[in-house]
Parts: sequence; structure tokens; C-alpha cells
Amino acid sequence: MQETKATFVEVEEALTGRYINNLRAGRHALTADEPPAAGGSDAGPGPYEYLLMALGACTSMTLRMYAEIKKLPLARVRVRLSHRKVHAADCADCATKEGKVDEIVREIVLDGELTQQQRERLLEIANRCPVHRTLTSEIKVRSRLAPAWEAKPWDAD
Repeated sequence: MQETKATFVEVEEALTGRYINNLRAGRHALTADEPPAAGGSDAGPGPYEYLLMALGACTSMTLRMYAEIKKLPLARVRVRLSHRKVHAADCADCATKEGKVDEIVREIVLDGELTQQQRERLLEIANRCPVHRTLTSEIKVRSRLAPAWEAKPWDAD
């Protein structure tokens, strides 16, 4: 099995609000929080919003790369996403039949003088973006306790 280089991010409580977290990816600093209805301060997007943004950004970037390679007249990509839990019994195409299932709806707007065939091909390509593949493949999250870390443990790269 071929391994790829790992991606690293760090998340830590900001200690400035009940759920506010500081997120760092390399030189990029972001904030995550929960909305007031969930007891947060709404200081930033919530975890599911970041997940949806990751899928949307990957979709848009993948479509742009493909359009450039194929020299398609794609003027702009816009992606709108939503997440909700649905009853498995109400999901005709789900393997799970009990409990709830996570459902992500992704709407893609393709601006430009594209043929219907080009639009359909771009939709196929959207389903091949790396984040989409990750979300629809088998995922293993391996959690472990770690010793305290320095401020920037992965800066050696």
C-alpha cells in the first residue's frame, strides 16, 4: 500500500469562551465555536461547517483543475452544502436501516458556456475530489493520549 504524506493541524481551546477553539494549519490561524443555541459564543464556524467548507473547497478546486486541463469554458464554480441527520428508515439508498444517517447535500453551480455533456462530466469529476472520496470511503480515526507538546511540534517539516 502506498502511503501519502500526512496532513497536520492543531486545535486547542482558546480559554476565552465555553467552546471557542484556536485552529492552526501551518501559518493559517482560524477559530471554531458553536452557535449560542448550543451554548457557544458564535466566534467562528462550527465543526460541521468546517467539514462542509472542506468538501466545497475541494470540489471547486478539483473542478477548476479539470477545466483548465481540458480547456473547458468554466467561468466560475459555486458550491452550496448542507448537513443533517436523517432517519435511516427514510433513506432508500442507505445500507444502514436503523438509527440515523448523516446526509450531506452538495449543490454545484457551474457558470460558463458549457455544454450539457461538459456539465455532466464535471459533476462526475466533482464526485472524485479527494475530500469526497475520503468522506465516502472507509475511515479509521485512531485516537490516543499524547504528552504535552511544544507550541509548534510539526514545524520541522
